[in-house]
Amino acid sequence: MNTRELESLRQQFPVGARVVLEKMEDEQAPPIGTKGTVRGVDDIGSIMVKWDNGSSLNVAYGEDICKKLNYVIVHNYGKDRTFDDRQEAIDFYEECVLGSEGSERDRYVEILIDLRSGKTYCSDKL
Repeated sequence: MNTRELESLRQQFPVGARVVLEKMEDEQAPPIGTKGTVRGVDDIGSIMVKWDNGSSLNVAYGEDICKKLNYVIVHNYGKDRTFDDRQEAIDFYEECVLGSEGSERDRYVEILIDLRSGKTYCSDKL
């Protein structure tokens, strides 16, 4: 793998990205469909993943397949919450806006603005 391909892979799978396993031929492999968080891409192009089931088996470039999820991280009330699907987060925070008022509603509106603008990290900014 050349330097350009390696850099492209690192941009495609940044640290913190959420992925789902689609193919892995290994006896120790997590089940297909297992989700995880990218820890990095090593120098040979393997995607290092902390799988949600506790496994840490790397996704071997050219052999295994994982897909990046349309994830978002929402910072609200001092805590981060990861949603594996942007639309799920939008739906959740729309309900929050409808069920709140005052400064709490303002927090949720700030998050919805970030979500709808396509940001990967969204915050209540308070």
